[in-house]
Amino acid sequence: MQNEASANPGRNHHALQRGLGKPRPSEGDAKCLQSPFARSRNPLSNGFVYTVISQRARGLSIGINLNPDKRCNFDCVYCEINRGEPGREPKVNIPVMSEELDRLLRLVREDKLRELPGFSHLPHELLKLQEVALSGDGEPTLCPNLYEVVRNVVFTRARGNVPFFKIVFITNSSGLDLPEVTRSLEFLAPEDEIWAKLDAGTQEYMNKVNRAEPPLWKVLANILAVGKLRPIIIQSLFPLIAGEPPPPEEIEQYVQRLKELTVAGARIAMVQVYSAHRPPHQPNCEHLPLKDLSSIARRVREATGLKAEVF
Repeated sequence: MQNEASANPGRNHHALQRGLGKPRPSEGDAKCLQSPFARSRNPLSNGFVYTVISQRARGLSIGINLNPDKRCNFDCVYCEINRGEPGREPKVNIPVMSEELDRLLRLVREDKLRELPGFSHLPHELLKLQEVALSGDGEPTLCPNLYEVVRNVVFTRARGNVPFFKIVFITNSSGLDLPEVTRSLEFLAPEDEIWAKLDAGTQEYMNKVNRAEPPLWKVLANILAVGKLRPIIIQSLFPLIAGEPPPPEEIEQYVQRLKELTVAGARIAMVQVYSAHRPPHQPNCEHLPLKDLSSIARRVREATGLKAEVF
């Protein structure tokens, strides 16, 4: 699942195809993908916790891989994870994860991150911690010990040894109604965020892009239920498939689903419109040009009044 971080620490994650400002044209999207900022950085060879410069976080993000088993109920055409290879661990090792997180947070607090390989050339503003992201090499709501992971991260923050950091929970939306997930997300503070995937406006297109077990109606129902409880951020990835962009009628259906969610009471803080930043496992999937992404975001703003940004 290509969320903010499909979180194998040795693979590409949050892509930064531009700086911290607004989207700008470049000499082809391929050059954007080759940017040194579009690479995960794991200089400590951690098993569960990694650092990355995140476009959507607008700076440094510490990620936690909730799915070392690679378990996912989506099979997105744009995902870079090879599920033909077995995962490294059946679940997150809580003591190891906790030690790795403490060590990285200590490096950030002491301003020593730039002493590590790959960080020395980065400007100061990119090394300011923006978030701790709970993501994975699969679907985070399927993490078998999610409650323990979230509780541990929140406890680490509560100890006060580092400045307060925002927690971002990234999901394909399908498991937000699971009792263990509901119980885990109760730990989140108002400042924390849930980033929920919505890549399609019709079941037909969802079948083409996400190839998911859960149907579209379940994804929408879960987004609505959580969006009624707290503001939620929608993350929508639109790829080129076999050289073809999403059909205009599909974009209109997608916009209609967003309108229906807001009318029904979902509080959508922002819509993130982006594309396949990392080399996908499927060879026929490519990055959608920036002009097309900008057109989708503009249509979202015009039709729904929601804030929409291109990444």
